[in-house]
Amino acid sequence: MSDELLLADNHLTALPSGLAQLRNLRTLDAGHNLIVEVPELPEITDFLYLHDNRLRSMSFKGLGRLRYLNLGDNPLDPLTDEIALLSSLEELRLENSGLTSLPDAIGRLANLTELALRNNALATLPESMRNLGRLTHLDLRGNRFTELPAFLAELPRLLKLDLRWNKSLELPPWIDALRERGCRVLF
Repeated sequence: MSDELLLADNHLTALPSGLAQLRNLRTLDAGHNLIVEVPELPEITDFLYLHDNRLRSMSFKGLGRLRYLNLGDNPLDPLTDEIALLSSLEELRLENSGLTSLPDAIGRLANLTELALRNNALATLPESMRNLGRLTHLDLRGNRFTELPAFLAELPRLLKLDLRWNKSLELPPWIDALRERGCRVLF
């Protein structure tokens, strides 16, 4: 039995029934379809790609070992604190999803190294994100930031902070300290 299920670019409106029965599934790629809801999933451990569908929400139950999640280019409703169930997540991609806020629980994703939030409608970040000590890449391009929280300067492993296309953003003085320690800041 394969540990990958590749369903991308098939004009699917729904995922196959019985998907939860695939107990050895490590990768599910169902991007670039017309899917509006996600049924119960098996415990996918590596890669869940649902980019460019019509999803408004999904449950994260049973995905505690998942390492990569891409929900970008979906018209998502606000995320809930259920996102904290993704405790092994290393990369989260939520580009072009109409998000106006993030839940506080995002700060409990202790293994997160990359967070892509490009082209949403975010103007603030939750204070809990200061707990993302492993975060190396943060993409905030094309949002509505006018100022940034100072805790971003305290993220110890941040290597890249992308702030381009935030039209009203003024860079804070602590940006220089980030650059001095080797963080690539794009503005």
